[in-house]
Amino acid sequence: MSSQSKSSKQVLRDKVYARRGLLVPGAFNALSARVIADLGFEALYITGAGVTNMYFGLPDQGFIGLNELADHTARIRDAVDIPIIVDADTGFGNALNVRHTIRTLERAGADAVQLEDQVAPKRCGHFNGKEVISCAEMVGKIHAAVDARSNEGMLIMARTDARSVHGFDDALERAARYSEAGADILFVEATETADEIRRLPQALDKPQLVNLVIGGKTPIFSADELSGLGYGIVLYANAALQGAVAGMQKALTVLRDTHRLDEDPNFVTPFAERQRLVNKPLFDQLEKKYADK
Repeated sequence: MSSQSKSSKQVLRDKVYARRGLLVPGAFNALSARVIADLGFEALYITGAGVTNMYFGLPDQGFIGLNELADHTARIRDAVDIPIIVDADTGFGNALNVRHTIRTLERAGADAVQLEDQVAPKRCGHFNGKEVISCAEMVGKIHAAVDARSNEGMLIMARTDARSVHGFDDALERAARYSEAGADILFVEATETADEIRRLPQALDKPQLVNLVIGGKTPIFSADELSGLGYGIVLYANAALQGAVAGMQKALTVLRDTHRLDEDPNFVTPFAERQRLVNKPLFDQLEKKYADK
């Protein structure tokens, strides 16, 4: 494994364990990852929902597979140097499948992998109708994940969706069990009250992620307030996706209605800025370097 990958893993661990609310947007492809890094964010999250929505045009209901997720991870790893957290849903099967998932995503460039305790096929954490596996089965998956990683610096994040199924207390109990099993980061998904959000950092021993879904079940807090509460990560998993869809709809509505679309920054990113984001100047330099002399 490269020194860069080891470095990004340690960087992520240090920032998460500082519990100062590391603000992390979700990426759904390599270009969105470049935008995130270019804007100065210190880590990104490969969102299963975002990849499923943008890659397949389908809802977040377990349609993405491990090979597709690993391909996205490798492409994003090649595009950016900042730490990458990968949403691996349920781990694509039982504990043995989880072992394979961790090894595959680690090779692809993940610095942290998130696993959740939903019944497969999973649903978006903010959808109704979720079900969860037994706590014991999820503990086995976490043990498998911890054992599978070849670099101890890689973080395992355990997510529980039990809040929406069995209530907040059961979710807390599960998260504590997942911590004992070796999870490095804990994630209680779809908390529904401000009091729950305030209680979590004091109730569990490991750094935690809070997921702020715009329009979802969890109340929106500022990242600064969540930092003060002691969260390790403040995640906006699909802010970039929702912004991108809004931008496409806005620009294409103008095109549909006027039959014309100029280089207006109110509607489109300028051509030159698009080329900068995909490193066109670098490839111009390389073309000159390798040209016949």
